[in-house]
Amino acid sequence: MNKHKNKQKKIYRIKNWAAYNEALKQRGSLNVWISEKALAHWQATPTGVPGTPRTYADTAIETALTIRKLFRLPLRQTEGFLQSLFGRLRLMLPVPDYTTLSRRGRFLLVKLSKRKKEITDIVIDSSGVKVYGEGEWKVKKHGAGKRRKWKKIHIGIDADGEIRLGEVTDETTGDSSVVKSLLNQETARINSLTTDGAYDTTNVYTTCEQREIPRVIIPPRKDAVIWRHGNQARPPHPRDENLRAIRKAGRSVWKRESGYHHRSLIENTMFRFKTIFGERALSREDSRLQTELKLAFSMLNRMFELGMPESYAVAV
Repeated sequence: MNKHKNKQKKIYRIKNWAAYNEALKQRGSLNVWISEKALAHWQATPTGVPGTPRTYADTAIETALTIRKLFRLPLRQTEGFLQSLFGRLRLMLPVPDYTTLSRRGRFLLVKLSKRKKEITDIVIDSSGVKVYGEGEWKVKKHGAGKRRKWKKIHIGIDADGEIRLGEVTDETTGDSSVVKSLLNQETARINSLTTDGAYDTTNVYTTCEQREIPRVIIPPRKDAVIWRHGNQARPPHPRDENLRAIRKAGRSVWKRESGYHHRSLIENTMFRFKTIFGERALSREDSRLQTELKLAFSMLNRMFELGMPESYAVAV
């Protein structure tokens, strides 16, 4: 007799469908992405510094590159799109050409828009975004070639799903090495940090100790050993406490009781990112890639503000 019973997957339904449906429609509204404030501050303010003055404010460049990312347009098509749009609306504003967007995009400082909070719980994970290389069909049929380049996005969200932290690195960068720079982006007090086993390193726990994070929910490796034994005159190490709980009750029970499955929220965020923006970046040069992907983080937060689904499990 098979001891492992087939567990039927839960079915979820959305209880705020009307509001969420409206939010989905608003994601395609140009009024959301080209605000009155952006149009009012479209042209650069004279600085009085010697040299050729800028024509466009950073707000104009950020708006244009946001439109580009949203609709996955090349730079020339972005310029044509905005020219056509401004012409239809009879807006007497100049449109930055593609060379200006390319040049200014390298140095644009993108600030992640997020709500102010005093305390928060953080979940961190990473994923890859293709820069160039063969498609999945070619790789499956003939294998991967040499000309393949990826960037790694590191995202931290809170319990609501809002992106609080965001970083872009090379594909070879280890996940745990980015945790300190990520957590430095959060000014609120962090109540807990949840990650997968790739972050089970000394430097991650040291960073959490420096930030005085009381709960660190990271599954230790299967061959893990105690770091700080009970005969030492120091408080128990958080990793050792997790390891002892796993040895006592089992890994599955520990994950359920510790709240580790809360990490599925970050997997949903990564899925949303790639569903909305695709798995391939539009830019190739590193600084422009940084700008493009960080703009995508801010855009996801804007969509989060418009409305998210509220679901509940249906009994079957």
